[in-house]
Amino acid sequence: MDLKSEKIERILSKYKFHDVAVAELQKLNNIFPDLNPYTGTYTFNDSSQKELLKLSGVIPVKYDGRSYNFPIQLWLLDSFPFTPPICLLKPTSSMVIREGKHVDAKGRIHLPGLHSWDYPKSSVVGLLTEMITKFEEDPPLSSKTTKDTKDPHELMAFVSNLQINDGGIRHHDQQNIKVSVIGGGDLGMACVMSLLSKCNVDKLVFIDIAESSTKGGSTDLEIFNLPKVQVSRDISASAGSRVIVVTANSWNSEESYIKVVQTNVDLYRGIIPSLVHFSPNTILLIASQPVDIMTHVAWRQSGLPPTRVIGAGCNLDSERLSYVLDINLNTHKPAWIIGELSDNKVPVMSNVGLSSNGELEIAPGSNSTKPLLDRAFELMKNRGQRSWSVGLSVADITNSILTDKMKAHSISTLAQGWGGIGVEVFLSLPCIMGANGSTRLAGVLLGPEEDSKLKTSVNSLSTLMSQIRI
Repeated sequence: MDLKSEKIERILSKYKFHDVAVAELQKLNNIFPDLNPYTGTYTFNDSSQKELLKLSGVIPVKYDGRSYNFPIQLWLLDSFPFTPPICLLKPTSSMVIREGKHVDAKGRIHLPGLHSWDYPKSSVVGLLTEMITKFEEDPPLSSKTTKDTKDPHELMAFVSNLQINDGGIRHHDQQNIKVSVIGGGDLGMACVMSLLSKCNVDKLVFIDIAESSTKGGSTDLEIFNLPKVQVSRDISASAGSRVIVVTANSWNSEESYIKVVQTNVDLYRGIIPSLVHFSPNTILLIASQPVDIMTHVAWRQSGLPPTRVIGAGCNLDSERLSYVLDINLNTHKPAWIIGELSDNKVPVMSNVGLSSNGELEIAPGSNSTKPLLDRAFELMKNRGQRSWSVGLSVADITNSILTDKMKAHSISTLAQGWGGIGVEVFLSLPCIMGANGSTRLAGVLLGPEEDSKLKTSVNSLSTLMSQIRI
């Protein structure tokens, strides 16, 4: 690995831990000589840019007895190796990305080793070893098929249409629709009943977690033996779920708020990794409280792409808002509540009507829309969020996923990069929901009052996340 060129030396000289970084790169070169250093400008989610060192090349991935070279790129931040690299797949023109547990649609690689990075215990050599192992289990690249493609091994074209599990291999079209609800109590039961009513599922698994304070209901479900419902106390029963709804909470009114949240985080640590292990292609839908924090925690603990870890967030209030605007105020436009599930919620409206074929966008804040939204917000007040209403909201989101409905829901999602948000925080934003998870609607310029509320929420959520141990 040549680190002596003028450009590379100039960039490396700006790295905070220059000597340690160089030593790490030399170790890497001994094991992975096909990765070469280059300089480049990296654009962050907030549109800021920085000159950094990047490593480009291929890693060997074995599948079905054959070896393939997967092209990757690692961007090294100036605090490397004390911060992990930004890892990307860089497919050639003949390859397509298979979005999955470890790679999102844009090629960003998500691995447990990245989320738990702790130098010197962590290293790029160890990270790449983990990457190869995960890619061999679930290959994230396949070939672009053509009419002339005869050999399914050419570039793993056939792999993109298969699901690999302990029971063998079968085509996606033959897969049963299975949904799991984790956590009992009123909310868990409400989700089960709502999902049965709203969604066309082949099996619904209800798992009552012993450590959760929201227990109960499983015995009654066993007694009355509802069709399609399986009651269990074993996480492994959730295996192969398309969607997993988590309602488990661990509340104690005698503890401070931060201790209560930490208890919930500790509870999640015992269940989220196991859920993903048994259902690596699932979408996690979080309904535990506080929903924005717990969705953030679930994403960190799961290792899944952020598009596949969402929270119920402000979807219920958003559906109520759209209903009030449509029925009471005759606007006929979708509307959403964005921000934190708190007093700082912000109402926004779509730029197109319900019957329009135009692409959904959030309308910029204006003097014409604000009075309407304020009036609708006033009509919605004091409706509360009872378990059955949250259950209906959860079922509505789940139905959009299972049917690939591509409907816009205001769900708790990774907000970093949206509307100038620079920190890693989860809060409710309008997202198109389908079979592959969530896609955020583009950011928009808010009014001064709404912008202030959103910033307050970002700050409070970021502060709380900094105080808990994930």
